[in-house]
Amino acid sequence: MASSERLPGKHPIFKQSPATATTDLLPYVRMRRFAAILAGLALVVVLVVGLTQAGSGKDSTPKRNFDLRQAERTLQGAPAPLASLHRQSSQLLPGGPQAFRKRLASLKGYPVVVNKWASWCVPCRSEFPLFQSQAVQKGKKVAFLGVNAGDSTDPAHRFLRAEPLPYPSYLDHDEKIAKTIRAPANYPITVFFDRRGKLAYVHQGAYRSEADLAADMKRYIS
Repeated sequence: MASSERLPGKHPIFKQSPATATTDLLPYVRMRRFAAILAGLALVVVLVVGLTQAGSGKDSTPKRNFDLRQAERTLQGAPAPLASLHRQSSQLLPGGPQAFRKRLASLKGYPVVVNKWASWCVPCRSEFPLFQSQAVQKGKKVAFLGVNAGDSTDPAHRFLRAEPLPYPSYLDHDEKIAKTIRAPANYPITVFFDRRGKLAYVHQGAYRSEADLAADMKRYIS
C-alpha cells in the first residue's frame, strides 16, 4: 500500500510499504508444494498404468499345460511298434546302449526322432513343449524317444511329472547311449533316423519353434 507526503516546496514522495515474509513467500511456497503434489500424483499414475499393462500382458499368454491323458487318447490306433512307445509315456527306462539299440531295431520302417535332454538343462526345458506337441501330431507315423543323459534319476522323474512326454526316455547317466548315436556332449541334441534306421541328421542346441522342428522332420526323415 503506497502512501504519500507533501513536503513544502517539493513534489510528493511515494513510499512503498516494506514487503513481509508472510505476504511474499507464502503464495510461492504454496505453489511449490502444489506442483510437487501434482508431480507425485503423475508418477503414481504412470507406475500404476505400467504395472497394470505388464500384468495384463502376462495374463494374456498363460502357460500351456500338456494333457498327457488326452495325448494318449489321440494316439490310440497307432501301429504296434509306435503304440509300445505310447504305453511307456514319460517313463525312464534302464538298459543302456544295448536296450536302446534293440529298441531302435524294433522301430525300423518308421522315422525316429531322438531328443537328448537333462532336467538341469534350461534350453532342454524350453523346447520340451515342442516335442510334446509334435509327438502327438506325428506320433502315429513317427517314433519319438528321449535320452536322459548326464542327469540324476530323481530330478529327471520330478521334471517329467511336471512336463510329461507321450513317449519314454532311456537313462544315460554316463552318455554311452549318446555316443552310440553320435550325439555331442552339449545339450540339448536331437538325432534323426530314417526308416531304414540310418542316422540322417544331428541338430545341436534347442529348437526355437515348433515350425523349425517340423521342418527338420520333413527335410530329413519324411
